[in-house]
Amino acid sequence: MSTKNKITLILGGARSGKSCHAQSLAEATNRPVTFLATAQALDEEMSARIQNHRAERPAGWETLEIPCDLAAHISQIKSEVVILDCVTLLVSNLLMQFVKEDRVEEAPFTLAVKKEMEDLLAAIHEQKGEWLIISNELGLGLVPPYPMGRIYRDALGWANQRLAREADTVLFLVAGIPMVVK
Repeated sequence: MSTKNKITLILGGARSGKSCHAQSLAEATNRPVTFLATAQALDEEMSARIQNHRAERPAGWETLEIPCDLAAHISQIKSEVVILDCVTLLVSNLLMQFVKEDRVEEAPFTLAVKKEMEDLLAAIHEQKGEWLIISNELGLGLVPPYPMGRIYRDALGWANQRLAREADTVLFLVAGIPMVVK
C-alpha cells in the first residue's frame, strides 16, 4: 500500500468514455484493483449493462457492488487502486430514498448527499491508495423542467464540487478524450 492517497475525479457527459479511461488508468498501474460499483439492476436493461461492464473488467479485479453508504464498506478494500463508478448513480440511489408520492424531500436528501460525500472522503483518507472517482457533469445541459430533476442536478453538482476540491487531479472527458481541469 502506498503511504499517501491520490484522488482523480473523472467527469464528463453520458457515454463520454469516463469508465473506459478510468479502467485504462487503473490497468496502467500494474497494481491490484477494486472496482466499487454503485449501479443497481432494477430493470432488465440495467441488468444487461451491469453484466456487460463486469465482462469488460479484468478477471483479477475485485468488484464490490454497493449502492450507497460507501464509507461503511471501504475498510473491506485491500487493493491499492480503486475505481468508484459512479457518483452519478450513488446520488440517484440516495435520491430514491427520499421520494414520497413523486416528490423529493429536498432537505433530508441534500443532507444525505453531503453526509455521504464527507463520510466517503474521510474513509478514503484513512484507506491509502489511488482512487479514480467517476461522475457525470450535469451542469452543461438544460435546466430540468421538473423539481425532482433540478433537486438531483443541484445535489450532484454539489457532490462533484466537493470531490473536485479534494481531488489531486480532475479530468473532463469529451468524446473519449481527457482534458485536464486540475
